[in-house]
Amino acid sequence: MTYCVAIKLNAGLVFLSDSRTNAGLDQISTFRKMIIYEKQNDRFMVLLSAGNLSISQSVREILQVEQLKDAGGGPPITIWNAKSMFDAARVLGSAIRRVHERDAEDLKASGVDFNVSLVLGGQIKGEGMRLFQVYSAGNFIEATSETPYFQVGESKYGKPVLDRVITPETPLDEAAKCALVSMDSTLKSNLSVGLPLDMVVYEVDTFQSNKVVCIDHENPYFRMLHDNWGKKLREVFDSIEDPMWTGGATQVPLLTPLTRNQPLRKITSPEEKLI
Repeated sequence: MTYCVAIKLNAGLVFLSDSRTNAGLDQISTFRKMIIYEKQNDRFMVLLSAGNLSISQSVREILQVEQLKDAGGGPPITIWNAKSMFDAARVLGSAIRRVHERDAEDLKASGVDFNVSLVLGGQIKGEGMRLFQVYSAGNFIEATSETPYFQVGESKYGKPVLDRVITPETPLDEAAKCALVSMDSTLKSNLSVGLPLDMVVYEVDTFQSNKVVCIDHENPYFRMLHDNWGKKLREVFDSIEDPMWTGGATQVPLLTPLTRNQPLRKITSPEEKLI
């Protein structure tokens, strides 16, 4: 399993992925789930992958050379000459379908589902930043201002903090911190996600990034964030009043006992029937 998150903001893009892959408790390995495609002063794209490792590696390899026919009669469209991120996502979808055509039947015969999820984001000169989530069938959706981030892999543990913090106006450094908290929450709850982490922070209209980092167990910032996040959560939890069943002279009950309008069934003997 893995966990990857990508966030699209007015100020730029944030990408974060773990690197743990496992096929059982005794087959745990480290493989990077992030790759950068960069053409100086022209395009900067980041691809995140989750799902079956052999499929995602095949897709990444084929993506380098995959071509789409140009409806206008021009040269074939690749990720290196696509005029929009939408076309780059189309090329990625085509690469997925090519791997599906080649491998899906053999995988099915071996009892393995064709399972891959990818996130492609970045900017091509001439348009704004865009972020896409691409599915196993090669189809995709695009991030919007209402949904400014995508997750693939083990997403449920890290989603609540993203929902509470991230908006298009969030500053890049704050979004990077939020992504790391989201990852830390996932690491805490799921052993199939693990360090080291890869992070890229991209500033709009730069077509390059000098904020590319690998985060391991010795990274001082991530260790500080891990310790403080757990501590602060406990402090906030302790600061909230415990539920009270009755209120005093100056207190309002936080929980009210059930009334006859809110019946709750009680069973008092083994002979009672549920229906």
